[in-house]
Amino acid sequence: MGEILELINRMSPYILLGFFLAGIMHTFVPAALYHKYLGRKSFRSVLNAAILGIPIPLCSCGVIPTAMSLRKEGASKGATVSFLIATPQTGVDSIIATYSLMGLPFALLRPLAALFTSLFGGQMVNIFDKDKEEKAENMAAPVATKSSFGAKVVEVFRYAYIEMMQDIGRWLIVGLVVAGLITVFVPQSFFALFSDNSLLSMLIVLVFAIPMYLCATGSIPIAVALMMKGLSPGTALVLLMAGPAVNAASMLVVGKVLGRKTLLIYILSIVLGSILFGLGIDYLLPREWFTATVTEMASASGTSVFNMICTAVLLVLLSVAMFLRFRQNRKCTDEACVRNEHLYKVEGLRCNRCRENAEKAIASIPGVESVSIDLASGDALVKGKFDEESMTKAVEALGFKVIRQ
Repeated sequence: MGEILELINRMSPYILLGFFLAGIMHTFVPAALYHKYLGRKSFRSVLNAAILGIPIPLCSCGVIPTAMSLRKEGASKGATVSFLIATPQTGVDSIIATYSLMGLPFALLRPLAALFTSLFGGQMVNIFDKDKEEKAENMAAPVATKSSFGAKVVEVFRYAYIEMMQDIGRWLIVGLVVAGLITVFVPQSFFALFSDNSLLSMLIVLVFAIPMYLCATGSIPIAVALMMKGLSPGTALVLLMAGPAVNAASMLVVGKVLGRKTLLIYILSIVLGSILFGLGIDYLLPREWFTATVTEMASASGTSVFNMICTAVLLVLLSVAMFLRFRQNRKCTDEACVRNEHLYKVEGLRCNRCRENAEKAIASIPGVESVSIDLASGDALVKGKFDEESMTKAVEALGFKVIRQ
C-alpha cells in the first residue's frame, strides 16, 4: 500500500495540471479543426492527423469512436489510422505525468515515437491498401457554439475534473494498484533473466500489452514499477507505446470498419515502431538518461506537504466524478414512449467521448429531435420519428451495438 501511495503522491500535481490543460484544449480549440485537414489520401493528411492527435487526451477506447466519426466525415483510411495510432499513446496529461515519474527523456520520446509510428502506419495504408475509398454518409458537422469567457472557464473545469476523470480515472487507479503489486510481489532478479536479451523481453511485454486495455497515463506507474525490478528502459517504452495504442476492442473495430488489410498494417506499425524505438534506447542511448529519475524515486523517502494536498484533492475529485457517473440510470416510462421517446441500449460505451460520438451519430439521423445517453447503463433515450435501421447503422459504424428495449 505504501508503494501505491508514494506513486500517487509523486504523480498527483502533474495529473491535476495535465487534466487542466486537457480541459483548456477541449474548450478553446474548435472541434472543427480536427475534422478539416484529414480528407485526402496523401502524406499531408497523415501528418495532419498525427499532429492533431498527439496532444489530445483520449484513451484507447475513446479514440475509436472519434476516429470512426472522422472517417465518416471524409477522413482517408491513412489519416484515420494515423490518428488511431498517435492519439492514445500520448496526450498533454500523460506527457506531463511521464515527466513526473520517468524524467524528461521519456517525456520527449513518447510523443516523438507516437509521431513516427503514426506517420509510418498511415502512409503504409495509403500505399498498400489500394481498395477503393468508400464514401460514407456525412455526420452532422461540428457546430461552433458561442459562449461567454466565464462559461468557457466553467467548461474547462467540468471537462477536466469530471468527464476526463470519469473516462480515465479508474484505469489510472488500476495502473497504480498493478504497479504496487509488481513492486511487492515480483522478485528483484526476475527481469535480470532478460538483461542480455532486450528483444525477448520486448516480445514478452507485447504479448501481454497488445490485447489489454491500458490508458497512456495508467501505463506509466506500471512501466516504472517494472523498471525498478530490472526491466530495460527500451522495454518500458514498448509497454508505454503498445499498451495504450492497441487493444482487443480497437482491433475488432478497425478490422470491421477499415478492413483486414488496414488492421494488419495498423498492428504491425505499432509493434515494429515500439520495438525499433525500444532497441534504439537500449543500444544507442546512455542508459542513465532513462534510469536516473526512476532510481532517484526508488531511493527517495518521504513526500512534501504540497504533494499530499494534491493527492487529497485528486482523490476527492475522482470520487465525485465516479459518483456522478453512476448516480443516474435512465429508464423509459410508458408515458415517455407515448411522446415519441424510444429507449435503446448502446453496448460498448466506455468513456464520455464514446457517449458524445454515439449521441452525435443518432442526432444526425433525419427526424431525431433529441437524444440522451446514460454512460453508466448505456440507455439511450431518443425522441422523434426516425428510421430505426438508419440510426442503428450510424451507431454501429462507430463500433458500438444497439439493442431496442
